[in-house]
Amino acid sequence: MRAWRVHEYGQPKEVLQIDEVPIPEPGPGQVRVEVHAIPLNLNDMERVTGLNMMVRPELPCTPGMEVMGIVDACGDGTEDWQGRRIVALPQNAFGGFAEYAICPIIGAFAMPHEIPLPDAAALYFPFHLAWLGLHDRAKLQAGESVLIHAAAGGAGSAAVQLAKNAGARVFATASSQAKLDFCRELGADVLINYEETDFSEVILDETEGRGVNVIFDNIGERFMQKSMRSIAYDGRYLIMGFASDKSFVDQKLIVPRSVSAGNFSICGVMLAYIGEAMAPMIKRGPGWNFIPSQRGDEIMRKISEGVIEKKIKPTIGRVAQFEDLPEALDDLSNRKTMGRTIIQLK
Repeated sequence: MRAWRVHEYGQPKEVLQIDEVPIPEPGPGQVRVEVHAIPLNLNDMERVTGLNMMVRPELPCTPGMEVMGIVDACGDGTEDWQGRRIVALPQNAFGGFAEYAICPIIGAFAMPHEIPLPDAAALYFPFHLAWLGLHDRAKLQAGESVLIHAAAGGAGSAAVQLAKNAGARVFATASSQAKLDFCRELGADVLINYEETDFSEVILDETEGRGVNVIFDNIGERFMQKSMRSIAYDGRYLIMGFASDKSFVDQKLIVPRSVSAGNFSICGVMLAYIGEAMAPMIKRGPGWNFIPSQRGDEIMRKISEGVIEKKIKPTIGRVAQFEDLPEALDDLSNRKTMGRTIIQLK
């Protein structure tokens, strides 16, 4: 099979190369997916550049943390998955940039045939992340206000729609007028170009000095201080991602005194599903809390129903061919895209 692989770390167009490699075989608890589409994520850049990575595999390796396709082979204990149309995260969040991928069934979800490609490939990572943040962690309520950073991106555009569906007032930030127009089409109420305007001043003016109830922050370090200034009493600050962070660990990001004086809650949100038996092992190891996989099933069902009922719109900015993957990933990392970028193979 063909696979885009990294032999040394660097920029996508410089280091990604297509290799012919054996088709992998699934082990216990795993399935093999014939890949029909590859949704690109900013996290894929870490796996190509080698920067800010939690885990470094041996090189050469195949990046790619999300796939959509058909199960064509099953390992022990997964036989009933044969032939299913699914979205999934490959094993250890690597291996998706290929014609076949090995995926654990924990974190894999059925995709209804009523949702065609490329829309079906756009619904997993950003919509699950946004749902977990807004509904599970922030408990967003109708009538509340929410600030969504990078609102024209994959997770941001999903969050705009989910927040509006929940009855919230949405403040959307983006880096260009075209991206703000895109956010307006999704329903955002207040549009702010963060390259030209101090968003915290706009928010305080618009809320009569109170601030917003929820902040959806997948930018990180660059805007954190201004964001903390923009949050209301008893607000919920969702840390969703770290696109602007200079290093994996930066102790300057959160100042305890600012949090204490602000009287708001900080909520970490990381999309990683886990089976019940594995949860204690992860907790005793790195100390993380992953999400029960049953919750993912519920979220996927609600998102799929929302799309079928036309309450949710998959946001796709670009569909590219497998051969154009490095260029497409480069454009994503350089903020040249809106919504999701999908690599379509079938």
